[in-house]
Amino acid sequence: MNVTFWGVRGSIPTPGAETQRWGGNTACLEVRDGDHPPLVLDCGTGARRLGFKLLGEAHRELDLVFTHLHMDHVFGFPFFVPIYTPGYKIRVTVPSYSEEEAREKLARYLNGTYHPTRLKDLPSEVRFRPVRPGREFQCGAFKVQGIGLNHPGGSIGYRVESNGKSFCYITDTAPFARPGEGADAGEVPLLAEQKVIDFLRGADVVVYDTMYDLGEYLEKMTWGHSYPEYAASLCIAAKVKQLILFHHRPNASDDDMDRIERHWAAFKDLHVTVAREGETVSLEG
Repeated sequence: MNVTFWGVRGSIPTPGAETQRWGGNTACLEVRDGDHPPLVLDCGTGARRLGFKLLGEAHRELDLVFTHLHMDHVFGFPFFVPIYTPGYKIRVTVPSYSEEEAREKLARYLNGTYHPTRLKDLPSEVRFRPVRPGREFQCGAFKVQGIGLNHPGGSIGYRVESNGKSFCYITDTAPFARPGEGADAGEVPLLAEQKVIDFLRGADVVVYDTMYDLGEYLEKMTWGHSYPEYAASLCIAAKVKQLILFHHRPNASDDDMDRIERHWAAFKDLHVTVAREGETVSLEG
């Protein structure tokens, strides 16, 4: 199983000279296992380039799974070319209570007002599936399970499994304990933290929202994002093999990201890397 990062930025796309090396597109990941159709997680602006790449492949089907529908995770959907391709089959999973609600939520963005295209006029075959935290469902070759996260308006994290490998995608979320409490303080995890630790247990790779450093998090504790030390404490408790820092803050330049990478490369208790747009991570080794 391989995971490719097509967008790694949080909140708003940040193109320009200062983000060329690490990437300025918002959240979009592609998960592949052999020759099976892809699983796409979120549809930020990174989805535009992914869509062009997918059109060059033999597959004419995919699963698209949303964590939530804040704009930075939906920006790319109206520009994702498979939805305009006749004969392309797209199964869209949306946090919601019913198929009708799932469709209606996404239709708000493609309704002729906020974008010229209307969802009902798409030439591809788009089907909708609702998902709630705790549910387990199948996306082609991938078994997927969801968990509720700590984010304004709600968000769902996912554990993806295939052929004995496991990958967790945990964004957007704030910590489940205050600084000085729980796992990050070396104490017994709070109940909410323990649920996340159990969810991450033994994963080969965890991609975790670490938008802020600790100082910035303390200023923005209600904004729904986390910091690297907290993500690392949960992953260590869960015996995760690799943590990838993700959902970089918009004003983080390439030089800032270089410093973050150098700092965490020296971390001894866990293998920690930083998500870079365009890179592929193999869970096979």
